[in-house]
Amino acid sequence: MGDGFTVAIDGPAAAGKGTVSKAVAAHFGFAHLDTGLLYRAVGAKVLTGMDAVEAAQTLMAGDLDDDTLRTPAVAQAASKVAVISEVRAALLDFQRSFAARAGGAVLDGRDIGTVICPEAAVKLFVTASAEVRAQRRFAELAAKGISDSYETVLADVKSRDARDMERVEAPLRPADGAVVIDTSDLSIEQAVAQAIAAIQEMRT
Repeated sequence: MGDGFTVAIDGPAAAGKGTVSKAVAAHFGFAHLDTGLLYRAVGAKVLTGMDAVEAAQTLMAGDLDDDTLRTPAVAQAASKVAVISEVRAALLDFQRSFAARAGGAVLDGRDIGTVICPEAAVKLFVTASAEVRAQRRFAELAAKGISDSYETVLADVKSRDARDMERVEAPLRPADGAVVIDTSDLSIEQAVAQAIAAIQEMRT
C-alpha cells in the first residue's frame, strides 16, 4: 500500500460516523480527522463575536481541542457557518493536506467523498433514520446533563439535515461509488465491522 491511502466517511448528524471513523482509524493505524470539528471551532469563534471567514482562515489545530465544541449551540453555529463558501474554501486546504499524509488517513464529515477527497480510495456513507439519530443524540446530551426534550432534539436533527442537504455548495449526499451503511438497526460493532470489510476489500 502506498502513502496517502484516504478513507472518506460522510453522513448526517448522529448517524455514528464519528464512532465508526475512530474505530476504523484505530484498526488500520490511520490518522483520523473529524472535519465537523473544524466547522464547530469556527462556529464557536463566531459565537464570541468573530467574523466567520476570519475565524476559518486563522483556525489552528489546537482550536479543535476545545471541550465546548460539542454543545448544541456550537453545533447550530457550525451548521450556519458551513453554508458560507469562503469558510468552506478556507478549510478545504486544511482537510486536503491532512488527507494526503503518509500512512493513511480517515476523514469524516458531510462532503469528504464528494468535494474534499473525491479521489479517496474508499468512500463510506453512514446514515440512520432521523428518529434513531435523535434518540442517540438525546441520550448523549442527557448523559452530559443537557436536558433538551426528545422532540427538541428531533426537530434540531431534522433542521440540520435540511440545511446540510439543501445548501447550494457541497450538499450532504452519498458520493459516487460510496458504500452506504445504515446503522438504524446495527450495533456499533456491526457498523464498524461493515466499514472495515469495505476498506479491506479496497486494499487488496
